[in-house]
Amino acid sequence: MRTDFLRGRTAAATLLVASTLAVGGCASLDAKQREWIFQPSARTWPGGLAAAQGMEDVWIDFRSQETGEPVRLHGLWASRPHADAPVLLYLHGARWDVRGSAQRMRRMQELGFGVLGIDYRGFGRSTPGLPSESLAYEDAHAAWTWLAQQYPQVNRYVFGHSLGGAIAVNLAAQATDVRGLLVEGSFTSIPDVVAAYKWGWLPVGPLITQRFDAAQRIGQVRAPVLVVHGSDDQTIPPAIGQALYERAPQPKRWVLVDGGSHHNTNGIGLPQYRQALRDLFGLQTP
Repeated sequence: MRTDFLRGRTAAATLLVASTLAVGGCASLDAKQREWIFQPSARTWPGGLAAAQGMEDVWIDFRSQETGEPVRLHGLWASRPHADAPVLLYLHGARWDVRGSAQRMRRMQELGFGVLGIDYRGFGRSTPGLPSESLAYEDAHAAWTWLAQQYPQVNRYVFGHSLGGAIAVNLAAQATDVRGLLVEGSFTSIPDVVAAYKWGWLPVGPLITQRFDAAQRIGQVRAPVLVVHGSDDQTIPPAIGQALYERAPQPKRWVLVDGGSHHNTNGIGLPQYRQALRDLFGLQTP
C-alpha cells in the first residue's frame, strides 16, 4: 500500500525545478507543492476495501474559518469493541482516501479503540478542492470536535500515519483534551524529508511552503506520545522519526519495529503496539 506523501527519491530535484518556474508566481509554486505532497484523490488502495466493509459512514459539516465556505468531510467509523472503550481519531497519509487505511483502523479497533478515520478536503467523498497544510489542520480539528461531541465523557486519542502524523501532532499541540498521541512512519518536517533524499543537498528548503513542521510543535503536546517507525522504512528514514521522538516531551515511548516498512509496520508491530499502549497509556488491550 502506498500512502507516502513524496513519491520517489527525486522530490528535492522536483522542487528545484518548481522554483525555476516560480517566476510565474508564488501561488503557482505553492499549488504544485500541495499537489505533490498530498496527491489528493477519490481513489483508494484496493487492499483496504475489504477492511472498510461494515464501517459506518460519518459526515462532518462545518464552515471553514480560512475560506468562509461550507465544508463536508466524509469519515468511516469502526465501532467501539465494548462500552468502556476509548475512541481514536485516525489521520491518514497521502494519495489514497480513508478506505486505504481501513486495515490500520481495524487493527486499532482490535487493540480496543473505537476508530474514526476521515478524509481531508480533496480526498474521497469529502468536499472537493486542493488540500493544503492549513486546511488539513482545520479538517482534523473539525473531526476532533465532532468526536468530542459524540463521546464527551470518553478518553480520546489521536493517531497519524506518515503525513497524517504531522497533522496529528498539530492537533495534539492545540487541543487540551487529547489523552494520547500516536504517530507512525512520520517525520520532523517536509524540508527534513526532502534533505534525506538523493538530491537533498540542493538548496530548496526556503522554497518549501508546505512545511508541516512537527518538530516545532510536538514540544507543546501535553499528553503521552508514542512514536512508531519501521526499521526498513524507505520513504521516511527511521532517523527522522526518531528525531521527532526526541523533540517530544515526557512521558513518551519510541518503538522501532524490526523489518517494518512504511506500509506494514502497523501490522507486524501489533504486539509492540499492544505493550506500548499498556505501558504508556495504561490501556488494558484485548
